[in-house]
Amino acid sequence: MKRFIVYLSAVILTATTYGQTDYTRQPSFAIHLLKNDFQTASEIRSSGLATALKNYSASGRLKGGVGLSYIQGLSEHADFVATAAGSFLNYPVPGAPVSINESFLMEVAATVNVKLLTDKYFVSPFLTSGVGASKYRGYYGAFIPLGVGLQFNIAKDAFVIVNSQYRMRVTETVNYHFYHSIGIGGNLFPKKEVAPKQLPVPVAAPVKDRDGDGIVDSLDRCPDVAGVVSLQGCPDKDGDGITDADDKCPDVAGLARYNGCPVPDTDHDGINDENDKCPAVAGVARYQGCPVPDTDGDGVNDEDDKCPNEVGTADNFGCPVIDKKVIEKINVAAKNIFFSTGSSKLLPKSFKSLNEVAKILADNPSYKLAIDGHTDNTGKADKNQLLSESRAKAVAAYIESKKIDAARLTANGYGQDKPVADNKTAAGRAKNRRVELSVKNY
Repeated sequence: MKRFIVYLSAVILTATTYGQTDYTRQPSFAIHLLKNDFQTASEIRSSGLATALKNYSASGRLKGGVGLSYIQGLSEHADFVATAAGSFLNYPVPGAPVSINESFLMEVAATVNVKLLTDKYFVSPFLTSGVGASKYRGYYGAFIPLGVGLQFNIAKDAFVIVNSQYRMRVTETVNYHFYHSIGIGGNLFPKKEVAPKQLPVPVAAPVKDRDGDGIVDSLDRCPDVAGVVSLQGCPDKDGDGITDADDKCPDVAGLARYNGCPVPDTDHDGINDENDKCPAVAGVARYQGCPVPDTDGDGVNDEDDKCPNEVGTADNFGCPVIDKKVIEKINVAAKNIFFSTGSSKLLPKSFKSLNEVAKILADNPSYKLAIDGHTDNTGKADKNQLLSESRAKAVAAYIESKKIDAARLTANGYGQDKPVADNKTAAGRAKNRRVELSVKNY
C-alpha cells in the first residue's frame, strides 16, 4: 500500500508542475464505450508478446461495458480524470474458482493524462497513469493503469477521446488486463470571454465643412460645392475623374486628353477615331472602321463577290456574265448526248458535242460545269436513280479525259424525280431521258 500512495503522489506532482494557460481544460464529463481483455494480457505474461500477437483474435476476447469520466484541467498539458466503469463478465480473480455466470465488474480510476500538445490543436496525443480500484462480487482490489491515447478537439467545448491502458495489479485480488475505450465529452462550464474595457473616447472639436461633402474646408478645393475625395472636394457630375470646372463635356464621361469629352467618332460608324483606320469614312469593326473592300471595283463588296478579282454584276454574284452564245452551245450539246439503251455507255455520236463543251471549258478556266442525269419512269425507281447517276458520271469522266480538272465538274443523278414532260407518252419519256449541262463561273 505504501508503494501505491508514493506512486499516486508522484503522478499528481508531475502533472501540476505545468503553468496555467488559456488552453487548460475546463471541468468536463465524458461517456465511454469500453472493452476489457484479460486473455491477451495473460498470454503476454506467460508466453511472451510474439505468441500473444500470433494467437490474437478480437472475437471472444473483448468484453464490453460503459464508463463515465469527470475531467478537470490541471494545466495546458495535464488533465485529471476520474472514471467509473462497469461491465458484465467472468472476471478471472487470481486464486478464486471460475464461475460459469457473468457478474458485474465495477472499476474506478483516478488518472492524469499528460498531453504532448495543448487543446489548441485538433489532435493531442497523451500518456496516462494513476491509481484504480475494483469490485467483483465479494472481491476488492487495487491496480495501476498505464496507457496512451488521443484526444480529438472537434469543437470549442467538445472532444472525442480514445484510450488504451494496461492495468497492473497492486493487490492479489486483481488480474492483469487491457482496458480500451472511446468516448465523447464536453465542457460543463464553457469559459466566458472577458469583454475588453471600454476606453473613454475623447470629444473632438467640430470641424467646418460648409458644403457637407465630408471633406473639411481646410482640405476642400471647392468648399462651397459638394464634391468627391479623389478630386479634393470638387464635383464631377459624369464621374470621369475630371472636375466639372475643367470638363468641356461635364454631362458625358470622357478623357483628360479630350478635355473631359469622349473619344470622337468623325464618321459616326460607332468606332472611335483612335481605333478607326478610316476615321472620315463610315466602316465596320471587322475592317477596323473601314468599309468592306471591293477589290475589282464592280460595286459588289468582296464579302459578297464570288469573283472578287474580276469585274462582274450583282445579279451574277460579282462575277462576269457568261455570253449567251456560250450557254446556247452548251444547251445544244446537252441535247446531243446519247447512251446505249438501259446503260451508261456513251455512244460515239455524243463525242462531237462533248468535245465542244470541253473546248469551251479549256478556253475559259473560270467556268465550272454541273452535269445532271435524269430518266423516265420506266422500270424501278432505285434502278433509275443509279442509272441517272452513272450517266452523269460517264459524261464527267469523258470531259475530264480532255484535260479538264475534275474539281471544275459536278455530277449528280436525279432518277425519275424531275420529269420535264408527260411519262405517259413515248415522246414525253424520250424528253425525260436526258442529261442537263449548266455552266457558271463561280
